[in-house]
Amino acid sequence: MALEIWLPLFFAGAMGLALLIYVVLDGYDLGIGMLLPLADEDEKDVMVAAIGPFWDANETWIVLGIGILLIAFPQAHGIILSTLYIPVTVMLMGLILRGIAFDFRAKAVSHRKQMWNNLFFAGSLISSLAQGWMLGTYITGLDTGWINTLFSGLIAITLPALYILLGAAWLLIKTEHALFDKALRWAKTSILPMGLALLLVSIATPLVSSTIADKWFSFPDSLWLLPVPILSSLIYGALIWLVFDTRVLRSKAEWLLFAGLIALCLLAALGLAYSILPDIIIGQMDIWESAASTASLLFTFWGTAVVLPTILIYTFFVYRIFRGKATALKYD
Repeated sequence: MALEIWLPLFFAGAMGLALLIYVVLDGYDLGIGMLLPLADEDEKDVMVAAIGPFWDANETWIVLGIGILLIAFPQAHGIILSTLYIPVTVMLMGLILRGIAFDFRAKAVSHRKQMWNNLFFAGSLISSLAQGWMLGTYITGLDTGWINTLFSGLIAITLPALYILLGAAWLLIKTEHALFDKALRWAKTSILPMGLALLLVSIATPLVSSTIADKWFSFPDSLWLLPVPILSSLIYGALIWLVFDTRVLRSKAEWLLFAGLIALCLLAALGLAYSILPDIIIGQMDIWESAASTASLLFTFWGTAVVLPTILIYTFFVYRIFRGKATALKYD
């Protein structure tokens, strides 16, 4: 296969992988940020400790994904970020706010700590809503009509619901006793609204994008794609069973809820990739039209071939080192 064909495919895959990992990893710590107001003061410290060693590294993945978009697909980068200028700015402001709040809450005197907790919650919510809006706008091909705007709003609500469930699932892995029980209740509360939101998104997506509808509902392609919704439904049903019949989660298998959500995100990502590719902007530009020159891509390929495995190894190493239950952070 010629370099001009497979290099754009490689970078599209690497970008998709980076953004998928970001949704899962930074998704759970954004979710914990949104759950923070529901916890007692001592529990808040444990919740923050549960994400403390990881949250900076988790945000590396969105930097890598956007960096690949800029370097490998500069034309698409210009169009996408120009259209999404406002939600991108709002997202960055939210991420900056939560970063500041994370650091200052650890050093604040007691009567100021609640303010930083509130700002950490606000930054997490703002970032999540902005990311959902961006995803919705991207799926509609960057169209800003009123129907597509409503769809973007629907995704903006759906993504925080997923993040909250991811956050609750992570707390099951990292906490115990009363906070573990609270995380179970939060998971029970959020799993049904998240499922309803995902169902509405699945129905609305082909309605707002004729390109996606043609791909999913044309015969015989629809037969090959049937395992995706079937597996997604089965996994979602299994997650509901895990959450409402808690015996399995309480028997040293608390990781199953988080693993199931990863599988659900993976299936959603595969479905989205099928819906979009080979376009990078639906109905406007494919990955080969928007790609940088072959020489530039080849040069960048070797850097990515080093950086991507390095980040993966580093992430695995960090999660292995800080495995186990979290305790409240102590500061001098």
